[in-house]
Amino acid sequence: MSSQQIKIGIIGGSGLDDPDILENRHETTVTTPYGNPSDVLIEGEIQGVKCVLLARHGRKHNIMPSNVNYRANVWALRQAGCTHLLVSTACGSLREEIKPGTLAIPNDFIDRTTKRCQTFHDGGEESLKGVCHLPMYPAFNERCRQILLKTVKELGFNVHDKATMVTIEGPRFSSRAESNMFRQWGGDLINMTTCPEVVLAKEAGLMYAAVAIATDYDCWREGHESVNVQDVLKTFSENVEKVKQILVKAVVKVAADDWSEAITEAKQFVVNNTMGGK
Repeated sequence: MSSQQIKIGIIGGSGLDDPDILENRHETTVTTPYGNPSDVLIEGEIQGVKCVLLARHGRKHNIMPSNVNYRANVWALRQAGCTHLLVSTACGSLREEIKPGTLAIPNDFIDRTTKRCQTFHDGGEESLKGVCHLPMYPAFNERCRQILLKTVKELGFNVHDKATMVTIEGPRFSSRAESNMFRQWGGDLINMTTCPEVVLAKEAGLMYAAVAIATDYDCWREGHESVNVQDVLKTFSENVEKVKQILVKAVVKVAADDWSEAITEAKQFVVNNTMGGK
């Protein structure tokens, strides 16, 4: 066990924000220098590990991707004492071999969003000072990624151990030309929420990794129906229990490791890449 107290934030999409995964839970309403998060923080424990659950789109799933206050969400979890963020995301597949209903653990991203603030260092009166030029390789925390991979394999689920996630602005899905372009660029999956969440988590000094559920083939496949909400929800609901099992088991594995040095290094990494912060 780490000499530093481990507390794990869990950000879930619709259906993956079930408070029943937590014991001794209670709700906390918080605000941050960046506004209000998507919903209350639900604090509790998973097998003795302190956790905080947050619904990315709100518990009623009434916040569209562009309007999610990603900065407030990440900051609220940091403010609550979280050291790690394990998140779930539904996504489209850009590769034949990543079939709907299978899982992937992303290791990189391509950001195609246009409306979202990607830093806590925005020059605001209550914001962090200076300008943070944050290196984004590696994009996801590799130790957390490996724990998620090991967990998925132990549970016997099909999983792809690497994937580049393309994040689009939404809320619309891609055109066929866009979908094919993303494939040519090297994208493997496509969603609407990884960015800027992954960037902000790193800037906050948090260990971040994601479990992605492929729900559809987007619209690039010739002769097949394009992605639609009904099919996405059907595939999603059929696989949501898998992701809950993964997150619960992974939380325990994360907490069993010593993260003291990694946590210190993550915070210092941000300081080292911030100009004019003093």
